Amino acid sequence: MTAPTALTALTALCPPPTVVPPAPDWSPIEDTLGMGLPQDYKELVTAYGPGRFCDFLTLYQPHSPNEWTDLTGPMSTRLRAQIEEVRHATRRPRSLPHAPEDLFALGVTGNGDYLFWVTQPAGAPDAWTVTVNEALHAPWFSYDGSLTEFLVTVLSGTTRVPLFPMDLLEHGATFTPSNPRSSAPTAATWTSVSTRTLRDWANSNGYDLPQRGRVPIEIIQAWELSTRSHPTPVEPPVERMLPRDRDVETP
Repeated sequence: MTAPTALTALTALCPPPTVVPPAPDWSPIEDTLGMGLPQDYKELVTAYGPGRFCDFLTLYQPHSPNEWTDLTGPMSTRLRAQIEEVRHATRRPRSLPHAPEDLFALGVTGNGDYLFWVTQPAGAPDAWTVTVNEALHAPWFSYDGSLTEFLVTVLSGTTRVPLFPMDLLEHGATFTPSNPRSSAPTAATWTSVSTRTLRDWANSNGYDLPQRGRVPIEIIQAWELSTRSHPTPVEPPVERMLPRDRDVETP
């Protein structure tokens, strides 16, 4: 599937907003990053602008006012370092499906799963593929295709990402534009947080959060604001309580 074909399929499946911000000037953005970007990503950003797919998946945008979702900001460097830190914090460091230096962060989910480009071949961004990581821990899910192709297959239900909630498409494929003044999903980055921790915190602070299903972005934002003021120690990962594909294997 070529980039124009994939974008056509995506916009038919999940219509973009009728009003979007002006297309970015990509040349200085690529100069800032020191690398070219996939053409399909540039067309995707131009077509949709900032926002969330299925109120769950946020793609990073160049020069976003929020550093958590700024493609040109420090997140990618931080995440690469944290992937190594988390891996070596265990007694038996697990092998990774991709070298951390080849990963470039491109998005985040409401549950703190990160999306990366696998930037190989280095000089051929249109050949880059996509991988998803569960909150900087194993497991990983790798997709052999472009970002737009990934979105088409996920939002059509053709590709099942075990890390994503089983009810992701409960309300169909949707895109919600971001309010420029609103905060983006602030999934934990300096520490990795379990879904159980979020649920316990939410219920103890007056939120009525069921024990299954997605954790709303608003609760993640509230938790993040709370922990910025009152840091908590890193907890060992526990089994997440979202319904998942039971066939997923941890490397």
